[in-house]
Amino acid sequence: MPFPDSSQRESALSETGMSVRREVMGDSFVDQALARTEGTESAELQRFVTEHVWGAVWTRPGLDRRSRSLLNLGMLTALRAHEELAGHVRGALANGLTREEIVEAVIHTAGYCGAPAALSAMRIVQQTIDADAEQVNRPEPNRCR
Repeated sequence: MPFPDSSQRESALSETGMSVRREVMGDSFVDQALARTEGTESAELQRFVTEHVWGAVWTRPGLDRRSRSLLNLGMLTALRAHEELAGHVRGALANGLTREEIVEAVIHTAGYCGAPAALSAMRIVQQTIDADAEQVNRPEPNRCR
C-alpha cells in the first residue's frame, strides 16, 4: 500500500484536528480563533496548530483527553499564556476535570512555577468558571408564542 502524499496527510490531519479542537474547545472558541486570523498571515498558524497539535498530538493513544487537559493547565500556567488558559479551562471541564481539580492543578503549579504565575492563572480560571456559571444560570428570555 503506498503512502499517502503530503496533501492527503495534511487534509486528514486538518479534518481530524478540527474535529478534536471543536470537541475540546467548543465551536464558539474555535470560530472566534479562526475569525480573528481569517485573511491574515496568522491564518497559516491556525492551520498548522489544527493539523499538528490537534490532529497529530491530541490524537496520540498514550494519554486520554482528560490527562492532556490537566497537563495543558500546568504548562499554560507556567508560560503565563492567559488567552490560551481560559479556553483550556473550558476544555478541561469538557474533558471531565472538575472545578476542584482545576483549582488544585493551579495551586500545585505554585510550588513549581511560582506564586505570581499561579495567582495570575487563578484569576483567569476564576473568571472563566464564573462566566460559564453565569451562562448556565442565566434565565431564558420570555418568548412570544
